[in-house]
Amino acid sequence: MSTTKQQGLSLHVGSLGVLHWVGIVAALASAAIHFLLGVRFLPTGLGISFILAGFGFVGAVALVLLDIRRRVVYALGLPFTLGQIVLWYLVNFTGGSKSFPGDIGTLGAIDKIAQLALVVVLIALLWDES
Repeated sequence: MSTTKQQGLSLHVGSLGVLHWVGIVAALASAAIHFLLGVRFLPTGLGISFILAGFGFVGAVALVLLDIRRRVVYALGLPFTLGQIVLWYLVNFTGGSKSFPGDIGTLGAIDKIAQLALVVVLIALLWDES
C-alpha cells in the first residue's frame, strides 16, 4: 500500500487567534493605503517605494496565513513597520513644511493607527511564542 503526500501550499487559518486577525487586518489596511499612494505618486521613486512597502505587508500576511516561519515574519515585521512610521515622520514633518500633528491627514492617521496596532500585535505574538 502506498501513501501519497500532498505537496503544495495550503492555508492554516485554524491556528490563528484573534491577535493574528487583528494584525492581518492592520497589515492589509496599511498595504491598501500604500498601494493607493503608490499609484498616485507613480512613476517617481516615492511611488515605487510605496508599492514595494505594500507588497511587503501583503507578503507577510500571506506567509502568516500559509504558516511559513511565522515567528520570523513577526520578528522581521517589527522593524519593517517601525521603519515605516519613522520614515513617514521624517519625510513629512522634518523635511517638509507640514506640522505635526495638524497636517497628518486622514490616510496618514488611518495608516499610522493600523501600523501602531500592528507593532503592538507583533510584540505580543513574539512574546507569546518565546
